[in-house]
Amino acid sequence: MNPLTKLVFTLSLLLGTTITISSNHWVMAWTGLEINTLAVLPLISKSHHPRAIEAATKYFLVQATASALVLFSSMTNAWYTGQWDITQLTHPTSCLLMTTAISMKLGLVPFHFWFPEVLQGSSLATGLLLSTAMKLPPMTLLLMISQSLNPTLLTILAILSVAVGGWMGLNQTQTRKIMAFSSISHLGWMAIIAVYNPKLTLLNFYLYALITAAVFLALNSMKTLKLSTLMTAWTKTPTLGAILLLALLSLAGLPPLTGFLPKWLIIQELTKQDMIPAAMAISLLSLLGLFFYLRLAYCATITLPPHTTNHMKQWCHNKPVNVSIAILATLSTTLLPISPMVLTAI
Repeated sequence: MNPLTKLVFTLSLLLGTTITISSNHWVMAWTGLEINTLAVLPLISKSHHPRAIEAATKYFLVQATASALVLFSSMTNAWYTGQWDITQLTHPTSCLLMTTAISMKLGLVPFHFWFPEVLQGSSLATGLLLSTAMKLPPMTLLLMISQSLNPTLLTILAILSVAVGGWMGLNQTQTRKIMAFSSISHLGWMAIIAVYNPKLTLLNFYLYALITAAVFLALNSMKTLKLSTLMTAWTKTPTLGAILLLALLSLAGLPPLTGFLPKWLIIQELTKQDMIPAAMAISLLSLLGLFFYLRLAYCATITLPPHTTNHMKQWCHNKPVNVSIAILATLSTTLLPISPMVLTAI
C-alpha cells in the first residue's frame, strides 16, 4: 500500500476515534464510528488475499449492522424523551438496543462470531489495531451510558464472554485466533464492572491494550502466525521469546506482573458490591484462558529442537529488539507497584 494512502487511512482512524470519544450527541458519535469502519476496511484487505477480502466483508457487515442499531436506538430514545445527549439514554428499549449494538462493536458473547474470523484474515499489525484502538470508541460509549444499562444483563454477557473466550481458545493453533479469543475474554472482565466502577473498566482497557500491543509486536517481529512456527522461535530470537513469555503471563493475570492489577481490583470491587458468585465464576473461568496462555508461552520458550514441523526453516537473523517492544514489555510486566496510586485515584 502507498505510504500516503496508509497515512490518510491512519489519520481517518484518529479522526473517527476523536469524534466519537469527544462527542455528546448520538449522531456525532455515530459519524465517528462510521469513519472508523470505512478507514479500517482498506487496512484489512490490503493484502488482496481472498481470506483478507472475506474478513473485510464480514467486518463491514457486522459494523454496519451495529451502527444501524446505534442510530435506531438513539432515535427511539429521542422520540420518547426528546434527548439526543449520550448520557441521557433512559428509555428501556433504547438501552437494550444500545447494549446489543455496543456488544456487536466490541465482540462480546453472543455477538463475538465475527471477531476471530476477521482477525485470522488480517495481518498481525492490523490485528493489533482491531484488538486495541478499534475497541476504544465503543468502550467509551459503553462507559458514558453505563449508569443507564441493566447490570444483570451486562453481568451475564460478561461471564459468557469469559467462558466462551477461554473455552474456544483451548484448541486453536493459529496465534491470531488465540489473541482474538483472549480479547473476548478480557472484554468480559471489562463489561462486568462497567456499571459499578467505570474508571476500573477504563484502567483494565488501558492495561489490556498495553500488554496486547507487546504480544502482537513480538509475534510480528518473529513472523509467527501459528504454533508450529512459534516452536522454533527460541533458537532464533531468545530475547523476543523471553519478552513474549512475560507478556503472555501478564496477559493471563499472574502476579507479580502488571496484568494481575486489574483482575485483583475487579474481584475486590465485585466483592464490595455483594456479587461474590459472579466474582467466583469469572475467576474460575479465567483459568481456561490461563491454559492457552501457558501453551503459547511453552511453545515460545520451552520447546527446543529437534522438532518435526511441516514448515520451511527460516534463516536466523540476530537483529536487535525494537525499542517500542522493549518499552511495552517493561510496562506490561512492572506496573504492579503503582497499585496504591491507582487505588487512591479510583
